Order: sequence, then structure tokens, then C-alpha cells
Amino acid sequence: MTAEGTEVVNLWVQPDHAERYLARRSGLPWREFAYRITVDHLPSRIERVLDLGTGDGALLGAVLDAHPDATGIGLDFSPSMLARARERFADDHRVEIRHHDLDDSLPGELGTFDAVVSAFAIHHCVDARKRVLYAEVLALLDDGGVFANLEHVASPTRALHERFLARLGIAPEDDDPSNKLRDVESQLEWLRDLGFADVDCHLKWYEVALLAGRKP
Repeated sequence: MTAEGTEVVNLWVQPDHAERYLARRSGLPWREFAYRITVDHLPSRIERVLDLGTGDGALLGAVLDAHPDATGIGLDFSPSMLARARERFADDHRVEIRHHDLDDSLPGELGTFDAVVSAFAIHHCVDARKRVLYAEVLALLDDGGVFANLEHVASPTRALHERFLARLGIAPEDDDPSNKLRDVESQLEWLRDLGFADVDCHLKWYEVALLAGRKP
């Protein structure tokens, strides 16, 4: 429950919900471009990368393709997504896939990273947890490390939100109740207040945005 007493919904633990997303994702032509922009904003040298809500490992795979000497950890709580990620990286000794719910504190034994990335996952957390999670990410980054969050963010008006849904072929009544969207400006301010440097939104298309910051 939230502080207001409303029920918190997250359907991503349901296999059919995750599978429907994966089937629809192939029809999103901007996705691969957004992944490339995300990778481009990471440090030029990466030894370790952490992917929060890794899904089937698509973004983690893109990072490792660009940094073949790096190792990576992917966290997710969806059984379907975990199975897909483990299948993707079955023969890749550089990658460890772990079960973890982002509503819970990040495991303390993860170590530190040159980059922490996420794609379309953190918006399933309530706002209070988002902000705490960003603080946990900062603590996990090595000095100079970068956090890059390719995220689903809130539109400033209902009309713009419905226009975004229409571009995805989603009727308003079929909007995902798992989404807990927050606007770009608020999240950038959270990152700055927590101590991230060079905070900016590097990409925005409707409700798709790349938010990033560096640990000084």
C-alpha cells in the first residue's frame, strides 16, 4: 500500500504480462536507437556494469557488445525475464543474472561498478523507492562512474499521455497499472540533490527519456 492507502500493483511477476511486452517490443523501432544512445553516455572504459531490471538482458548485452572486456550483473524479479536473460547469456562467462526485486534494497555484496544502467524498469517502483534507489546506485558507483536510466516518464498532461499510448497502439483503458510514472524534471532534481554531477536528460521521445548522472 502507498502512504495514501491505495494498493500498489506490479503485474510484471506474471509470466503472460512479461511475454506480451516482449512480443510488442519488436514493434518499437526507436528502442535500439535508444539503447545506442544510452551506451554512448557511459564511460569510455568499463570493467563492471550493473543492469537494474535487466529484463531479457537486451541493454546489458548492448553494453557488453561495446565493452567486450567488461563483466556484468543483471537483476530482475520476473521469472519469464530471468529465464530469457539466462538463456541469452548461457555461454557468456562475463554475466551473472540474479533474482532481485527493485522494491527491495540493492544487495550489499554487489561491489562497485563503473556504470549502472536500467531500461524501462524503475518506473514500476513508487516515487519514494525511486529516490532511495537512486541513492543506493550512487553508493555503488566508483568515482567517475555513470548512472544511465532509460526510462518511461510522466507526460505533463493527460492528452500527451494518451497520444503516447496511441503511438504504441495501446488504448487508455489498457494502460499498465504497474506504471508509477514521474516527470523528468523531478527525477533530475532528485539526482542532483543526492550528489550526482553532470545530470541531464539526453534523449526524450514522448514518455521515453534517458536520465543520466555521474558520481564525482
